[in-house]
Amino acid sequence: MNIAIDRRFMMRHPAHVIALGFGAGLSLWAPGTVGTLWAWASFVVLHLYFDAVQLAWLIGLGLPLGWWASTVTARHLGVSDPGNIVWDEIVAFWLVLWLLLPAGFWAQFGAFVLFRFFDAAKPGPVGWADKSFKGFGWRGGFGIMFDDLVAAFCTLLVIALWRTVT
Repeated sequence: MNIAIDRRFMMRHPAHVIALGFGAGLSLWAPGTVGTLWAWASFVVLHLYFDAVQLAWLIGLGLPLGWWASTVTARHLGVSDPGNIVWDEIVAFWLVLWLLLPAGFWAQFGAFVLFRFFDAAKPGPVGWADKSFKGFGWRGGFGIMFDDLVAAFCTLLVIALWRTVT
């Protein structure tokens, strides 16, 4: 199925708006990176208005919302794990930043680089997570979200190890 992933497609269904990261996933260049940058920028703004508990609720609600939106959007596109779905990067990187903060720009930048490495290269457990839940329906939607959560965990693990040895 060859469906144009553009603004018109995004606006056809609320799930598309969410899954495509409010437009970040429409990027012609590295939509996952653009989605992660959008996550970083939006988290910086959200952090100004919400406390840690409210951010936790936002992330907690963002996970099942993303599962639903990813499931619907992948089905409508006819692709089991489209690269244009970036809500998984957004909510997973929000989780990284939520657990990392308070942290300065360079620590956040380091987390961004680590997260992008784990998400794009998919080493070890991230690769396993990426292969474990393929397909359409709720299982496939869960898989879209799951590998990014494992990438977030790996990012946080590296940061924790770094902080332990320095």
